[in-house]
Parts: sequence; C-alpha cells; structure tokens
Amino acid sequence: MSSRDPFFTHQVENQPRPLRDYNAWVVDAPLREAVEREGGGWASDHLNRYGAVSGGELVELGYSANRHRPEFHPYDAYGNRIDSVEFHPAYHRIMKRAMGHGMHSYAWNHEIKHGAHVARAAVIYLGSQADAGTACPMSMTYASVPALRHGGDWAEEWINKLTANEYDPRAIPMDEKTACTIGMGMTEKQGGSDVRANTTRAEAQADGSYRLVGHKWFFSAPMCDAHLVLAQAEAGLSCFLVPRILDSGERNAVVIQRLKDKLGDWSNASAEVEFHNALALLVGEEGRGVPTILEMVALTRLDCMTCSSALMRQALLQATHHACQREVFGRLLIDQPLMRNVLADMALEVEAAVALSMRVARAIDAAARDPQEAAFARIATAIGKYWICKRSPPLVNEALECLGGIGYVEDTMLPRLYRQAPLNSIWEGAGNVQCLDVLRALRREPEAGEALFAELARASGLNADLDQAVDQLRRDFEYPETLEVRSRQVVERAATALQAALLLAGDPAIAKTFCRHRLGGEGGSCFGTLSPDTPFGLLISRVGLG
Repeated sequence: MSSRDPFFTHQVENQPRPLRDYNAWVVDAPLREAVEREGGGWASDHLNRYGAVSGGELVELGYSANRHRPEFHPYDAYGNRIDSVEFHPAYHRIMKRAMGHGMHSYAWNHEIKHGAHVARAAVIYLGSQADAGTACPMSMTYASVPALRHGGDWAEEWINKLTANEYDPRAIPMDEKTACTIGMGMTEKQGGSDVRANTTRAEAQADGSYRLVGHKWFFSAPMCDAHLVLAQAEAGLSCFLVPRILDSGERNAVVIQRLKDKLGDWSNASAEVEFHNALALLVGEEGRGVPTILEMVALTRLDCMTCSSALMRQALLQATHHACQREVFGRLLIDQPLMRNVLADMALEVEAAVALSMRVARAIDAAARDPQEAAFARIATAIGKYWICKRSPPLVNEALECLGGIGYVEDTMLPRLYRQAPLNSIWEGAGNVQCLDVLRALRREPEAGEALFAELARASGLNADLDQAVDQLRRDFEYPETLEVRSRQVVERAATALQAALLLAGDPAIAKTFCRHRLGGEGGSCFGTLSPDTPFGLLISRVGLG
C-alpha cells in the first residue's frame, strides 16, 4: 500500500521480531552450569542438539499443537465404540522429537553413569519450554520404570518398550509396537488426593490377571499404551498396569467418558474413564499400592519442579527478548532502570529454581548408592515441588506485563505460559499435600531432616543472611505441636535456604543478591524490588539475549 493511499495509516515500527531459531541450551548459562555442577556435564553434546531443536522447529510446532486441541471420538461412522483421541500432526512431531532425544528414557538408558537423571532433567527442561503438554506423557513414561520393576517377569518387555527412543502412536498390542508410552490414573471423584478413599475394585482371575470395575476422575494422557492405576484388591489398595490394547488386538474395557476442558495444557489430553471389567496386571504386592505408585510419584514431582522452572525460563526469555527491541521514551526497554530491575529479579528467581531442580535430580540419581542422598531426595523433592511451582504463576504474570497488551494476545506465547503455570502446583499433590509430606518425612524419617541440614551446612559461614535463615529453620522445628499449621511458611524458608546454599557454589554476586533479597528481607513482594546496587547487568546478561 502506498503512503499516498487515502486509507494508509502507518508503518509497523518499534515492534519486536518473534523469538525464533535459537539454541535453548547454548543461551542458558544457569542451566549449563547447574547440569555441570550436579554431574550431568558429560551429556552436553546431546543437550546441545536438543537445545537447537527446542528453540527451533519445536517453537512453531508448539503453537500448532496448542491451537488444535485433541478431539475425542467415542464412535466410528458405523456406531462402533472406538474411544479414540485424535491429535494434530504437530503434537505427533513434538512427541517424535522428544522420544528421539530420550525425554522419557535418557536416565534409564544411561543408568550406569552418574548424573543420568540430571541430564534427563535438562532434556525435559529444554523441551517443555516449546510445549509443556507433551511433557506430561513423557514424564509419566520416565517415572513408571521404578514401579514396573516390581512387576515381575511380565513387566520386563513393557520396560523395554517404554525406554525405546522411538515414537509409535499406533493403537496395537504392546508386543507389536516399536515403543510405548504410559500414563497414570490415581484420583477418583470422591477422594481426590486421598487415594485411600478409592472405590475401584480389582478381582483376581485364575490366570493371575485382575479385572477392574470402577472409575478414574483424572486419567492422564488416555492415548498412552497403558496406565498405572490404584484399585482395591482383597489385601487392600494395590497398583495395577492397565493396557490400552489387549494381546488379541481388541480394546481393553476402559471407557472414556469425556476429555477434561482444562485451563491450559491444551496440546495434551486428560480424561474421565470407567473400567468395565478391564484387564489389569498386578504391579508389586497386593495391599502395597501406595508405596509402589509413590516410586513413580517421586519422579513426576521432580518433573513438576523442573517444568515449572522451564516455564519461568521461557517467560523470562520472552520478556527479555521483547525488552531488547522495544523502545520507550527514547530508550530501549532493556536500558530503562526499572525494567532492568524487573528482568533481573525474574532472572534471579530462575537461577535459583534451576539450581534446586538439578540438585534434586542429582539426589534422585544417587539415591540407590548413597543413603544420605536418598534421604535428602525424599524431603527436598516435596520442598522444591511446593516452592518452585508456587513461584511460577506470579513470574509468568510479570513477564506478560513486560510485553504489555501484546503479551495478552494469543499470537504470543505468554497467554499459553500463563495458563500452564498453575498446573504443576496441582499435579501430583497440591501445596498442602507437599507440606504435609515434608512433615511426614521429618516425623517418620529423622535422617531426612538430618540430610536437609547437612546440605545447608555445606554453605555454613559463607553468608550471614543464610546462616540466620538456617538458625530460624532449626527453631521452626522445635515446636512440633504447631508445625502443621505453620508448615507452608516453614517449607518456604527451607526452599529459599536451599536455593541460597546452592547459588553460593556459583557466582558470588548473584548468591549475595539472592541472600539479601530472599532471606535478608531487603526485597519486596513483587518482582522488580531489588536494591540499586544489584548487579543488574550480570543477571540480565545470563538470560542469554541481553
């Protein structure tokens, strides 16, 4: 259109270019340092390759997979019940890339190497920045392996298929597939987090299998090849594997009632289902369902904190990218003092989140060979899951505000990140559940509290604010009769103290800033309240785009 046209209004100026075609690993110094520090540095070449994919083709695929949500087809054209969930091609391409790079399997396929779970945590951290929905089946598939190792001989072939680095979405029997995925169904209408209130019944059969009658209120990723579920057997609540397709090629008697119309997580599907005498295989012992499934839950909780860290990282990246190009009042936003404070404060939060996530991954990695690391993993997983997931929604909101009105528009990634941000604080136990799990660990396993303070002791004497915070945390535990009602505050203190101790192993200026503003009381309630002498330039430069 010519400027002489009477309907010509303006040139498009002072609008940033979309963030595309970057290497999510290369630009992320905090992630690279955390992975190296926690023992996963040997996987850097692999992470570099997936970082290029995550910041490249997966970005556009993520938009498409979320724009075209899964569709439920209960019947075919002839009236036959098929219970099919149809996904956009972009979803399948993301899944192919994720499984090809071992988002579900990297830790198990490199299990003999120390730091394998750290490296795998970095894979899901990178991939979920482009699309968080596909991380759900990837997380459950990864986390199912320890539980299935209690399944006996029949489970070995399942584990082999669940750790294969291919993507095979066909609805066919497991033994005909090149690779499989797995989901889970724990909660029911009447119980929610109180899984012991489950009413689904499991009846033992003469051939050693079981038949399930009941329902699941949340049946995550119904397109998976199998699900781990809880049901009441003769000896009590037990864990079962429920295949989607039977060896005969017929559908198992798992009837999808509907797909959940969720706030976010649009690329992925969650369902309500009923079991109509569905075939199931016992995992572990009858009556030991909760301890068995908790081995899976521990790993999915690690992914909750890791993926929340990733959401914050992507939101920060989008905000910084925008500020580097948008001019306001004669200067780029990135050069405006108050905007620098906001960006630096968010960057500080992301530094702390990724440091704690990778440290917990290392503890999980070492748990089998180090009792103290195992004890630390049990308490730190709940601490980190609580705090990092709580910090994600306000940070994403702040990042959206950095973009202004355009950040509220679906053409940008921020609305999707904002819808996604609350999910991980709900999945695998909401905030109160995590706090109660911390208290349970302290009461039943004294070694868990000892491991927590042993970790904090490694930074003893390095910072006065941290030393005072640790002293306060010890005093918090001295009044057990009121600890439950105070547990959110106590867990928050434990989380920020752990983050401070970990940051003190890195850049001293960043660690000092964190201690002052997260422990020493100099920061405010909102992001952007750092002191004037904060190393703003350092924090922003480590975002990777400043």
